[in-house]
Amino acid sequence: MGGQIKKQENLDVLEQKERLYNIVLFNDDVHSFDFVIEMLIKVCEHSSVQAEQCSIIVHNNGKCTVKTGTFRELRPRCSKLLEAGLSAEIV
Repeated sequence: MGGQIKKQENLDVLEQKERLYNIVLFNDDVHSFDFVIEMLIKVCEHSSVQAEQCSIIVHNNGKCTVKTGTFRELRPRCSKLLEAGLSAEIV
């Protein structure tokens, strides 16, 4: 049983060491608030309130972190935002 606990501890340490990244969404003069909100709900799984707040932050500040996670988790989400014509990057 001691070996099983040691393996779990090693897994816990590996999971903690995985670096977290952010998807940053940038403001543009092309897309409507409604479109940005719709995409954040669809792609980033935001609630409608969260998506609306992020869209306002993007509009007022020029950018906003819209999702945090591992690079592997964020890459397909960022790609979908880019495919929709939004300006976003993983940092």
